[in-house]
Amino acid sequence: MSEREAQELIAKADKKAASSSWFFGGNKYEEAAELYTKAGNIYKMAKRWKESGDTFCKAADMQLKMNEKDEAANTFINASKSYKKSSPQDAIASLENAINILTERGRFQSAAKHQEDVASIYESELIDLDQAMRAYEIAADWYAGESSTALSHKCMLKVATFAAQLGQYDKAIEKFELVASASLDNQLMKWSLKEYFLKAGLCHIASGDSVTAHNAVDRYCEMDVTFGSTRECQFLQSILTAVDNSDVGQFTGSVVEFDQLSKLDNWKTKILLEIKNSIGEESSLI
Repeated sequence: MSEREAQELIAKADKKAASSSWFFGGNKYEEAAELYTKAGNIYKMAKRWKESGDTFCKAADMQLKMNEKDEAANTFINASKSYKKSSPQDAIASLENAINILTERGRFQSAAKHQEDVASIYESELIDLDQAMRAYEIAADWYAGESSTALSHKCMLKVATFAAQLGQYDKAIEKFELVASASLDNQLMKWSLKEYFLKAGLCHIASGDSVTAHNAVDRYCEMDVTFGSTRECQFLQSILTAVDNSDVGQFTGSVVEFDQLSKLDNWKTKILLEIKNSIGEESSLI
């Protein structure tokens, strides 16, 4: 099958869609949708991603004219898969069309899944952390409404991570602490508590309120009696002491010691650099 055949199919579909139904007989929109879908698949096989996405969207428009909303949502999703190869913004637009249909029909679990896809494109393709954070937050809310707690928490942790990177520490703290609180009685998640508490604690310190940070660490120890003996808690307490004393040397020593035992990832390193700079030194963290 050639791209020329795809063009011929589109021309036929355009003619069907614009015709008077009595002239051609049958359901002109249904026939046009089938022709557009065939053309879209031909373009897809030829790796003509933009043309494939555009043609699938035309098929979806025909399905909407027939009030076949579930079919239209699926076709918009197919369009997004093609667009994602070449045009992330078009992929987002197609997903949003599908999501609008899904939410209108009360299919929030499916809508949340594709809202995650939108967030992922903002995160990985467009590198827009603010939009990614907003999209993940919507997905988290929808998952929570469908009692999909694990999926909601997964998205909420993304929100917290990006909020901190954007300097929105209060929002990050709220999300980390919310997931931590919900994980206290979950044996599968309890091992992650020290990580959530560490990240929330770092955000408290980075926000510049030492008193609140101390109180938060104490509260985490009350929430989970094992936290006080962890390396993560001891690390938070040591860098809090360094911040209180405006002692950059002590701060750096604590970071180096922790990093030797538990390798710091890029996110923690960035937050720690923000904290270090706030106590007067702008050289390398480690």
